[in-house]
Order: sequence, then structure tokens, then C-alpha cells
Amino acid sequence: MRRFSMVFRFCSDVTDPKMATSMEESVISNESPSAEKDSIDEDEVTQRLGRLGHEEDVTDEPKEPRVRETPEDIRFEAIVNTLAFHPTQDIFAAGDIDGDIYVYAYSCLEGANKELWSSGHHLKSCRELAFSQNGQMLFSVSKDKSIHIMDVEAGKLVTRIQKAHSVPINALLLIDENLLATGDDGGTLKVWDMRKGTAFMDLKHHEDYISGITIDQAKKILLTSSGDGTMGVFNIKRRRFELLSEFQSGDLTSVAIMKRGRKVVCGSSEGTIYIFNWNGFGATSDRFAVRAESVDSIVPITDSILCAASMDGVVRAINVLPNRVLGSVGQHVGEPIEQIARSHDGRFLASSAHDQLVKFWDISGLPKMEVSDYRRRKKKGGSLKSLSKKAFGTGDDFFSGLVEETEKKEQAEEEGDESDDDSDSGSD
Repeated sequence: MRRFSMVFRFCSDVTDPKMATSMEESVISNESPSAEKDSIDEDEVTQRLGRLGHEEDVTDEPKEPRVRETPEDIRFEAIVNTLAFHPTQDIFAAGDIDGDIYVYAYSCLEGANKELWSSGHHLKSCRELAFSQNGQMLFSVSKDKSIHIMDVEAGKLVTRIQKAHSVPINALLLIDENLLATGDDGGTLKVWDMRKGTAFMDLKHHEDYISGITIDQAKKILLTSSGDGTMGVFNIKRRRFELLSEFQSGDLTSVAIMKRGRKVVCGSSEGTIYIFNWNGFGATSDRFAVRAESVDSIVPITDSILCAASMDGVVRAINVLPNRVLGSVGQHVGEPIEQIARSHDGRFLASSAHDQLVKFWDISGLPKMEVSDYRRRKKKGGSLKSLSKKAFGTGDDFFSGLVEETEKKEQAEEEGDESDDDSDSGSD
């Protein structure tokens, strides 16, 4: 009896039914008549082996990759300082503090993000990246004072301008296919003609680093934000400096043109957004204190809505005039964010932070948001509204339901309690 049960266990593991049956018959023929009482039904053995084979076939079938709402996070070996998206393809570039540049293809299919190539030509930290308008070239500036131009498809260095500045370069703007503007840590602005490889403007009017550069649609007036607390105005058509704004408290960390060219917005290290009228650059027309440690990087999404990244690790959506914090797009919990960038189709926002991650956030719903001119009073210490499923774990967090119920209750209490003051000044 014991010997036969061992044979049965062996037969149940055999994948060939014919082999199992023949082995069973040979054992039964050698047994005594009393063993026939313990014989195993042949059909039962065959059924068990069939089920075993079917289970193996099911487990071997390849699973289709899951489609996510956003591409997966990408981890780098060092902190990423700067991000840039390709103008037409699902490709982005990242530059880190070691001077390395990485170019990735991104996708919402799980596991489909792919590194296309990397470069280590910069000797020190890569500070800023920008794709050319046709997407064929990638420009970069570095703490090593150089400007590099790389072929995007081949991943090879095409042009290098060594010692382009006498101090580390911090800011970069592609004006058109031939003109390039750069700003350095000492407050010097240069505008380059890349056909000649020389700068036709070399002006120093800031007393501290240039943090950001932008230009109007006519490609005439170039604006700079600086760590000295001023905004600079330069006329590149006439190749001259125009003026500096009045000093603001804290560093001006970023600059953007909004409201169809009628307003200029600057972020600051104090967490305040300063607003200038076009052709009224000397003094601010409005200011908006955001509940954030700083406003380090801003990206316009529409004429009125921008995304702002802060040292507190939160990416906020902000409406300008009327001034409102709309909510949180995403976050790097407890990690200062270096830069944010918008994808070519406007669907995603990417952010890089000190956790060495590049994260993607769904911002496709932001252009559809409507903001009332009336500002409701908001309780002090109230939580930010989550504007994406990934923001603060909404949808996955066990406590998300409690948060939603609390927000609904607060909203109900606020109904009918609208402010009589309809000015654009003040913060939420």
C-alpha cells in the first residue's frame, strides 16, 4: 500500500498521460491480488494531468502592459537640475548636477520608458536645457561656463563654445533658430548669433545671478529675472539695455509673459508672485502671496493659469488675475523641486527634485478650469485641493475619503460667505 501510493505521487507529476498509464499498468500487474482493491482509476489520473497541463499553459501566457494615466517615475543617479520636452515627439531631456545629459522616450504603457542616449561632455553641473524649434538639436549650458549643442537623433556633440562666460552660466533661452540668450551667475546677459558663434550683446546690469529669461512674440523685448530682486528689460532689436524694475524682497527666481502679452509674472524666493503691466516694467501692478516656501520655477499653462514649483516639494496650479491657488498638481514629499516643464501636447507636466526622481503629472484638465471673480474666504491652514489622482495620494490613500468629506463640509460652510472685495490683490 505504501509503495503504491509513492508510485501514484510520481505518476501525478508526469506530464505525459500515456507514460503515466503504462507505468501504472506495469505496477498493478506485479502486485498481489489484494492490491487491486487500491487501484487508481485511469480516468482520474488523466483528468488530473490534463488540469496540470492547462494551468501551466495559462501561467505562460504573456500579460499585456498596463496603460497608466501618466508615464512611470524615472530615477536618476544624481539630482536633475533641468528638464526640457521635445517640441513634437514624446521625448524629454534631463541634465543633472554631475554634468550628465539623458534623453528619454516616455510612454503611458507600463515599463515602456526608454533611455535613448546619454552624454557626459559637461565637466560640471548642467544648469539648463532647450530643444531647437525643429527638435533636431539640444542646447545646454553648464557651471563649467560652456555652451553645448548636440544632435538629438545621433546623441553626438556638434558644437561646443568653451568659456562662453567668465563665470558659470545659469539661464538659457532659444530666441529662434539662430539666436540664443544666456545669463550667468554674475548677472551678465549675452545674446548669441549661432551662425557666427559670437555674442552681439554682452551686458551686465544685474548685481546677482540671472535666474530666468523670456521674450515677447515679436522677438523684440527680452526680460530677465535676477537674484538681486529686479527684472531686467532689454531691446534685442536695438541691441541695448532699457531698464531695471524696482527691487523686490527676495530673489526673483523665474519670469513668464501671460494674459496675451499684457502681463509679466515673476516668482520669488519669498513665495510671492509679482505681476507687472507690459510697458510698465518699473513697478509691480500687483502681487500675490502664495502659501509656499518659495516660487522657484513657473510654467504657463494658459493665458491665466500657471504651474509653480516650490522648495516644499509641491507643484501648485495658480490662476493670475483673479489671483487664486487652484490646488496641487503633484508633489515630491519633503524634497525641494528644481524645475518643472510642460510636454509638447500639453497633457503632462514633469518635475525633478532632490529625491533624484523625474515625475509626470496629468494637467490635461487645467485649461478647462473656470475661476470666479469673487474670492471666497478660506480657513487658515486648509489643505490644498488635489487636481490629479496622484496628488497627495488621492484615490490610493486610505484617508482620501475623509479628506474629501472634510473638503465638502468646508465648501458647504463657505457657501454664501463671499467676499465683497473684488480686487485682484491679496492671496488665498
